[in-house]
Amino acid sequence: MTEKLTQGELITPFGGTLVQLLVAGEQRKVLLEEANTLPSIQISSRALCDMELLAVGGFSPLDRFMGKADYERVLHEMRLSDGTLFALPITLTVDEAQIKQVGDRIVLRDARNNLMAIMQLEEVFAWDPETEARLALGSTDPRHPLVSEMIRWGKVCISGALTVLNLPLYYDFVELRRTPAQVRSLLAEMGHTNVVAFQTRNPLHRIHEELTKRAAAEVGGSLLIHPVVGMTKPGDVDHYTRVRIYRTLVENYYDTHNTVLSLLPLAMRMAGPREAILHSIIRRNYGANHFIIGRDHAGPGKDSTGKPFYGPYEAQELFQQYADEIGVRPVPFKELLYLTEQGEYVEVTQVPPGAAVSSISGTQVREDYLAKGQLLPEWFTRPETAEILSKMYPPRHQQGFCLWFTGLSGAGKSTIAEIVAVLLLECGRQSTMLDGDVVRTHLSRGLGFSREDRDVNILRIGFVASEVVRHNGTVICAAISPYRATRDEVRKMVGGQDQFIEIFVDTPLEVCEERDIKGLYVRARRGEIKGFTGIDDPYEQPVDPEIVLDTTISTPAENAQKIINYLEAHGFLQPNVIHSQANGYARV
Repeated sequence: MTEKLTQGELITPFGGTLVQLLVAGEQRKVLLEEANTLPSIQISSRALCDMELLAVGGFSPLDRFMGKADYERVLHEMRLSDGTLFALPITLTVDEAQIKQVGDRIVLRDARNNLMAIMQLEEVFAWDPETEARLALGSTDPRHPLVSEMIRWGKVCISGALTVLNLPLYYDFVELRRTPAQVRSLLAEMGHTNVVAFQTRNPLHRIHEELTKRAAAEVGGSLLIHPVVGMTKPGDVDHYTRVRIYRTLVENYYDTHNTVLSLLPLAMRMAGPREAILHSIIRRNYGANHFIIGRDHAGPGKDSTGKPFYGPYEAQELFQQYADEIGVRPVPFKELLYLTEQGEYVEVTQVPPGAAVSSISGTQVREDYLAKGQLLPEWFTRPETAEILSKMYPPRHQQGFCLWFTGLSGAGKSTIAEIVAVLLLECGRQSTMLDGDVVRTHLSRGLGFSREDRDVNILRIGFVASEVVRHNGTVICAAISPYRATRDEVRKMVGGQDQFIEIFVDTPLEVCEERDIKGLYVRARRGEIKGFTGIDDPYEQPVDPEIVLDTTISTPAENAQKIINYLEAHGFLQPNVIHSQANGYARV
C-alpha cells in the first residue's frame, strides 16, 4: 500500500512516513512476469532520477509523475492540487505516437532496456515548453540548460499510479547511496533534534568546510552533507571526483559522530529560487530541519545577454517566505574571508579595518590554477582536494575543446575550418572534422530538412563532438545549425561554457548567394527547394558567441588566425614561437 506525508506530517520535525512504491515477494514475481506482456517505453536519465526519488520518498508527498491538475497548479501557484506546497513540475513526457496503441498499463524501462516500473496509465495531457519555462524557470532564454533540453522532450505528459519493481543499479559509492528512511535512521542515532543539510554540486573547499561546521554549531545539531549526483549543471566537476573529495574531507576533517555524508540522485532543474524550495522539501524528507542556502542557489549562470538568470539573494528571499510551511529553517550562506596574517576565516562583517585578506573566485580556480596545472593553495583548499582535482583536470592546453562553426550556407564555414585544422597541426594538436555535408552523407543519411530532422542531425553531431572532447580531443564542427536552442543544447552536451567555442561566420545573405557555386539559393528562390535556411526557413543568429568572423573584410586565413589567437589567449594552445609570413600572418 502506498503511503504519503500529509501536510501536517510534512511540517512536523521528523514526523510522518515516507512514500514506498517498491514491491517485493510473491507480488513482485507475478508483476515481473506480467510486465513482459505489456508495451513499454524507455525513459530519460532525468525521468529515471525522478522516478527513484518518487519511489523512495524523496519527493514526498508526491508519489507519481504529475497529472494535469497538479502540473497546472504547481506552475501557477507552486502548490499541488490539494494545496500542498511543491515548487517545480515533476513530469514524464513522451511522444504521442509512443502511447497511441497502449492500453491502461505501460512498462517504464531505462536506456539499457532494464525493467524499472509499471505505470497505471490514467492521464495523457499536452504541455507547452515555453509556458513551463516562463513560469517555472522565469525565462525562455535557450541559454538556460533546461530550456535547451526541452527541445528533446515528448509532446505529451503521462501520469498514473506507479509500481516500482527496480531502482537504478549503481556500482559506485554504494555505501553512500541511502534512501530517506536510511538517512533519517542514521541521524536519529546521533540523538540531535536539529539537523542542518548542505546542498552541493561542486568540490568542497576550506570556506565550505568552515561554513558547514559553523552552521552545525549554530543550530546545535548534526550535519547532513548531501551532494547531488544525478544531473547537475553542464560543465560541473563529475560526481566521481566530487564524491572522492567529500569522502576524504568527512573522514579526515569532520566529526564523524556528528556528520552524515549521503548522495542524492536528483536531476537538477537549475531553477534558482523555485529549486531552493524543492531542495528544502527534499531535505525535509531526508530528516533535516535546517538548510544552508547560498548566493544564487541552483542558478545556471548567465543568460544570452550576459546577465545572471537570477539575483544573488532571490532564492534566500523566496525560501524565507515558505520556511514555516515546509518546516525547514534557512541558514544563510554567510560570506567568509580568509585573514592572511591570522590564518583564519572570519565573516566579512568581522574583518578588522585594513586587514590583509585572501580570496579566490571560482573563475580563478579554473583559469589561474587548474587550467595552468597549478595546485590550489592550502589556505584555500585541503591538500587532498588539490591533489584529486589536479589529477582529474589536466592543464587547459591538454584538455579537449569543440570549435562550432555556424552560419548560412556559403558563409565560408568549411573553408575557414579546414585552415584551422592545418594550423592546429602546426601547433601539435590533431583534430576531428565534422562537416555538415559529410555528416549528412554518413551519420545522418535518410534525414530530411524539417525542423525536427535538422535538430536530430545537429544533436548527432553534438553527441559525437562531446565524446571527442570528453576524451580530451579536439573537434571542429562546421554545420549551418540554424536554431539557437539546438546549438545551446549542444553546448550543454559538450561541457558548458569553457570547452564549447561557438564561432559565428557572419556573412550577409546576399554575399552567400553571390558565392553559391552549387546554385542552391537560386533553386530555393524558384521554390524548387523548400525549407532552405535564409530563404523560407529562419536562421537564428547567436546572441553571445565566443567568436564572430566577418568574411567580407577578412580572408579565410586571417579569420582562421583569429581563432588560433583566441585559443592561445584562453590557454587551449601554448603560444607557438613561429613566424610564418608565407600564410600572410606572424605569430610570436
